[in-house]
Amino acid sequence: MRVGCNGLVGRAARPAVTVMVMAGLLAVLAVGIGGRATDAGAATPTIRISSENTADHVQTRVLRLFAERLEDRLDGRVRVEVHDSAALFRGRDVVEAVAAGRVDVAVPGMWHLDRYEPDFAVFLLPMFYGREDTVNHAIRDGAAGRTLNARLEAATGVRVLGRWIDLGRTHLFTRGATIEDPADIKGLRLRVAGGEGNAARIRALGAEAVLIPWPDLPPALESGSIDGTLTSAGTVVSASLWTRGIDGAYLDSQYFAQYVPIVSPRLWGRLPDDVRTAMTETWDAVVEDGRAMAAAAQEEAVARLAAEGVRIVRPSPDVLAATRADLMAHQVGIVRALGLDPALVEAVRTALER
Repeated sequence: MRVGCNGLVGRAARPAVTVMVMAGLLAVLAVGIGGRATDAGAATPTIRISSENTADHVQTRVLRLFAERLEDRLDGRVRVEVHDSAALFRGRDVVEAVAAGRVDVAVPGMWHLDRYEPDFAVFLLPMFYGREDTVNHAIRDGAAGRTLNARLEAATGVRVLGRWIDLGRTHLFTRGATIEDPADIKGLRLRVAGGEGNAARIRALGAEAVLIPWPDLPPALESGSIDGTLTSAGTVVSASLWTRGIDGAYLDSQYFAQYVPIVSPRLWGRLPDDVRTAMTETWDAVVEDGRAMAAAAQEEAVARLAAEGVRIVRPSPDVLAATRADLMAHQVGIVRALGLDPALVEAVRTALER
């Protein structure tokens, strides 16, 4: 099955990507990314990275850090460009763009990946509601994460570069509708960026889930067509969404959001081993710095929201545990509806209980 601009791929399929190589990759072939150009007039090969987030968003900042370090390590053999603000592709479309070679590298949110590998939704299930960062890292950096990386590669043909970077805990941010406890969520119309698991969990809380891509969120808030959004504090701050109507925050850690680094198979297949190693090792070294940046950004963002007059509600650990227990009554049905691998779900559930 081929990955095209309109096609989705099942978990067992491996696409035959037959799209023309973009100009940057033609330069790679012409100049030779494996060594310095001997022709003084030849252009330096360019690796293009796509981000749908704004320039000051933590994801974009981590990608720029990776780009700088990779250029330094390869000592001028490549130029690495980060294109932010969906200048190239939106997050929802970027997996197919990478698979087809229309862009070299992207780091899509995990909530976009269950379209290609349904089992990515395992981390959006009720059992992860209200969990700590360390719990999420331990499971995703382990066997479950490696399994999903392999399945995503098989489904799309992309190369997963390594461990996932953080966006962080996601919460409910509202416009004109304060959430004091879980009962207040019922009846709200809440935007989700993607992920059938997210939509199912929001519905289990009694709200309506509305799929709205990130670039379309500010006007949706201004128009009053939604009551709020599921996202992170850092993301709200990156777009100053209090100026678009956000005035409440319910910090319940709905799920822990991460981004998965993927590389075009057309680029990866043409890279010499030392450049592949440089990309892999540089990325892995950036992950911990990126996670620390994300954690700091989220804390700073909550403080900024409070300073801007957004009302912050922090449910207690007991409330989070009780809400998770209530949501767990829906998990079997959600797993069945989403077609998740029961063995993987059980393995993850067991790991959570250790």
